[in-house]
Amino acid sequence: MSKKFNVTGLCIPEENYMVDISDRIDIICNDYVREGKYFTINRARQYGKTTTLYLLEQRLKEHYLVIRLSFEAADELFVSLYFLAMGLIRRISRILKVQGVERRILEEWNQPVSEAFPLDDLGERITSLCSSLDREVVLIIDEVDRNSDNQIFLSFLGLLRHKYLEQRQGSDRTFRSVILAGVYDVKNLKLKLHPEQESKYNSPWNIAADFTVNMDFMSEDIAVMLQEYEQDHHTGMDVMDMAEQIYDYTSGYPFLVSRICMLLDEVIARKADFSTKKSAWTKYGLTEAVKELVTESNTLFDDMVKKLDEYPELKKMLYMILFRGEKIPYNADVYAVNMGTMFGFLKNDQKTVAVSNRIFETRMYDLFLSEEVLESRIYKSAALDKNQFICDGELDMERVLERFTEAFQDIYTDADQTFVEENGRRFFLLYLKPIINGTGNYYVESRTRDMRRTDVIVDYKGKQYVCELKIWHGNEYNRRGEQQLIGYLDDYHLTTGYMVSFNFNKKKQVGVKRILVDGRMIVEAVV
Repeated sequence: MSKKFNVTGLCIPEENYMVDISDRIDIICNDYVREGKYFTINRARQYGKTTTLYLLEQRLKEHYLVIRLSFEAADELFVSLYFLAMGLIRRISRILKVQGVERRILEEWNQPVSEAFPLDDLGERITSLCSSLDREVVLIIDEVDRNSDNQIFLSFLGLLRHKYLEQRQGSDRTFRSVILAGVYDVKNLKLKLHPEQESKYNSPWNIAADFTVNMDFMSEDIAVMLQEYEQDHHTGMDVMDMAEQIYDYTSGYPFLVSRICMLLDEVIARKADFSTKKSAWTKYGLTEAVKELVTESNTLFDDMVKKLDEYPELKKMLYMILFRGEKIPYNADVYAVNMGTMFGFLKNDQKTVAVSNRIFETRMYDLFLSEEVLESRIYKSAALDKNQFICDGELDMERVLERFTEAFQDIYTDADQTFVEENGRRFFLLYLKPIINGTGNYYVESRTRDMRRTDVIVDYKGKQYVCELKIWHGNEYNRRGEQQLIGYLDDYHLTTGYMVSFNFNKKKQVGVKRILVDGRMIVEAVV
């Protein structure tokens, strides 16, 4: 059976093309488990946690007895402390039996627990088990935050904490290491039980070591995976270049990396425009895969929409970053920043809050814009005119700028300066959306986005267009903007760039003009 890319559940090296994370597994084994640390692997949804735990279990089995559980679909355990104790005994018993633990130890483990003091009995059972075995025991629990808003779960964490401290003092025997995995940082669980400020960080899991292992897929990691694929399929792709391009879109978010590769292999390669894997694994094929990804429905994006609805402060912050170019200092103590980082939407970019990758950014732009299209006059104007912007299958970006300038002047002539400064970029993206929708896609270059300027990169059928959106702040600022745009044209190997200037000078000349700068053509629209 040939290998496939996989984005659902567990990835298995013998069956799936996957990034080699053996170096991460080595770090976890040596720096955490061997050192007897208790810790949480808290990462965003579909960040490879389950696969990491599976590979970690296989490695740890060489030296430890590993008990790996999941709290997914385990609601019945958290009805009472008694149910929790008996449920864990039953589940762990099955694991011990499979691993060949001798009958005498199993019989002692399986004894009924006291209904009056179930956690005490469970604690004694753990001590007896860990004392009787010839190997140390490691406990791994996945999906640990499924019941994290339950006081019974906190009591269980309290038991693990108490036994950990007692073992450190030499007065108890318990698990060598406990590894919990989930989205929420378990040290912050009382945030869900008691949202008052003083309770946020008061969790029984304050014994846990900080887990600092980088689980992102770097371009070098992606290249190793693609090299294995290339050896099987001989597409002729430039492996390192393709890996770097995938990383540029995803910033190494595991699900997004694997999903783009899956789309290239299974969807793009079967389209009429490509028809072979060789033609799919190209720059054009990659832009088509990204277009498919940012428009599809999947559990990751569904969860994103849900989280933005649940956390309006986070949604407001994202809107300010994306459309107004506001620079927000990164401070993990700020509630919205903490939540956004934990869910994988935000990152610390040189001490400034930024969206974690281009795919999320584009999806968020589309989400925010889709909430406005029904009421947007500028969107409707573009939708009516969209057929005139495609010539011989190519996007006529100069014509887009001409018609945008005319529509903007017609609709927003009387708008004040503050209104335009805060909404100009949003209006341009609303205008662009129906023109490229279904065929092209775009993203905003985060390195240049601020209150004054933004660079929009448009992909349309394999061809890229760089368009700078800026607020007019005098001739000198304008010349610097032209030079920065020239730099981007060089990066993308283009000779023509585009610029939209929102100008509040009463003597401005509205319209579109061509400017030759250092041998490159800049098409500038002034509105």
